[in-house]
Amino acid sequence: MSNIALVSVLCKDNPGLIAAIAGRLYDIGANLGDTTFAVLGGAAELNAVCELPQDVTLASVEKDLNRLKELAGAKISVTPFAYEPTHAEQAHITHRIEITGRDSPGLVARLSEVFVQFGANIVRLNSEHLPGSGETHYMLRMAVFIPKEKASTCLATVANTAAQIALTCRWEET
Repeated sequence: MSNIALVSVLCKDNPGLIAAIAGRLYDIGANLGDTTFAVLGGAAELNAVCELPQDVTLASVEKDLNRLKELAGAKISVTPFAYEPTHAEQAHITHRIEITGRDSPGLVARLSEVFVQFGANIVRLNSEHLPGSGETHYMLRMAVFIPKEKASTCLATVANTAAQIALTCRWEET
């Protein structure tokens, strides 16, 4: 039986975080699966699905990570991962989409609703406010799965929805 855990870290952003966390997990024999890392404002967040050696407990992993000087004051959580450790077809990225323009409330909601109509799945999403010339400039990046037979219609609808709220949209097939 495998020992699969979700390791989650939220801390102040500093250089070297990924190296410190991945290095410590390697040292205890963990095998990293799907992993995400993001800077969120002045914080950083890492989530990783890890296969742990059978003799390594969740509590010991959390304790080891708490000892890292790079994670002083971090919120660290190591919990059982009750889902499949590898993702299904609808999590394979078929397209990367970038939408930019002036920020407005509801932007992410309106754009993400489009994908539901086409049986598409947002696999990764990143949004950020960009420094600019007085008005708030916004960038939304999505990595998505779109069923092949619905891709052109879905992408056209996303672009039209973006244009309706004065945003530009571009995409690439992966």
